[in-house]
Amino acid sequence: MNEPLPAALAVLERRLDAASRAPVAVAFSGGGDSLALLLVARAFAGRYGRPLVALHVDHGLQAPSAAWAEEAERTAQRLGVAFVRLVWTGDKPEHGLPAAARAARHRLIAEAARKRGASVVLVGHTLDDQLENALMRGSGVRVGTLREWSPSPVWPEGRGLFMCRPLLALRRSDLRRWLAEEGLGWLDDPANDDLRHPRARARRALADDVLAEGAAPPSLDDVRSGAFAGLWRAELWGGAVLDRQGLLRAEPGEATRLLQIAAVCVSGAERLSRPARAEGVLARLRAGERFVATVGGARIEAQGDEVVLEREAGEAARGGLGPLVLEAGTPLVWDGRFEIVADRPGLVLQALRGQGARLGADDRASLASIPAAARPALPLWRKLDDRDAAPRLALAAPHPHLQHNGVRCRALCEERLAAASGAVTREETIGTNPHMAHLPLSSYVEAGSKD
Repeated sequence: MNEPLPAALAVLERRLDAASRAPVAVAFSGGGDSLALLLVARAFAGRYGRPLVALHVDHGLQAPSAAWAEEAERTAQRLGVAFVRLVWTGDKPEHGLPAAARAARHRLIAEAARKRGASVVLVGHTLDDQLENALMRGSGVRVGTLREWSPSPVWPEGRGLFMCRPLLALRRSDLRRWLAEEGLGWLDDPANDDLRHPRARARRALADDVLAEGAAPPSLDDVRSGAFAGLWRAELWGGAVLDRQGLLRAEPGEATRLLQIAAVCVSGAERLSRPARAEGVLARLRAGERFVATVGGARIEAQGDEVVLEREAGEAARGGLGPLVLEAGTPLVWDGRFEIVADRPGLVLQALRGQGARLGADDRASLASIPAAARPALPLWRKLDDRDAAPRLALAAPHPHLQHNGVRCRALCEERLAAASGAVTREETIGTNPHMAHLPLSSYVEAGSKD
């Protein structure tokens, strides 16, 4: 058996910042994969003196889940690792429960990691998970490709947060043999053997050495393959600009994905739109048309060599432009596009739409550099108890990241585009590249993938 520890540590050396004092966060279920991951993370954290925290999600879906959480906590304590128990509360859906549980898990972990200052969460996916995904795709189940390094799959809770999978080249059986040699036991979830679920059936097929054609996963060297050759630029007011000729030179699938990525970043939505709309836009671009279209809540304007994307503010757009009360000093994400902090209480956010005539001269001047079609979806703030006072533009053009009259507003599109495009490859580069432009585009984590 190849020793798992050196191989997994090599990934952490490549992706994490040894000099950082931020905690290393581990998604820790107590199962064999996550226990092996916790040992790897402990070795890395101990080598560089970094804090380590295990984040455990109790979904409450099975009777022994509380006991599993307690056992996971005891294991973490024996290993000298801080432990945080996160509980999924509230109503559970009757349909689509696995997907809902996965989304809840990621949101809880993202919120806990951000609260503790972590920007990377380690996840215990293995080569077996990749093989299972390939088998599931072969049987018609929609799952994505797992990557060694990718943005958090939830938004906006996962903003500025990345997932790292250092066990992705290792087999589950090798990890368990390693744990046994270390004298460690782990939890086994009986749901993993419930053949009503496609993943359990794929796992059984792997155990029986029944591999579908094409089941071999891509090598880690191929993770960055298919890099997009076009260009993008994020605008300070939350929009994005794509190079039309770059799109037309790209392989059709990559160009479609680029449009989907840009649209979701501009619109503030959580998930990529279906590819059909983006494919239709690409067909019109290839035909040389000048047009306006919409994809996933984003307005797309193609009038020349540039394709401009901005939030669609019409009635058909995705919701999120409604008024929202700000709490002093508490960051709030408005419409999935802007992170806003008020320095005093008693303020409410709303869309600019229909309020332009009430703005003061300074705010009207600020709007002059922003496309007219993008203005209605921009955030305004006003005093909650004074509806007669003129509202103020939350965006302080041309520097929306600076304080503006008691409200600080940061557009998230650029950060999200950089993460999705593969421009951020290591922990120390997260959030340190403001006003990026002209970066090569690569792949984005498939919505609904097993992350």
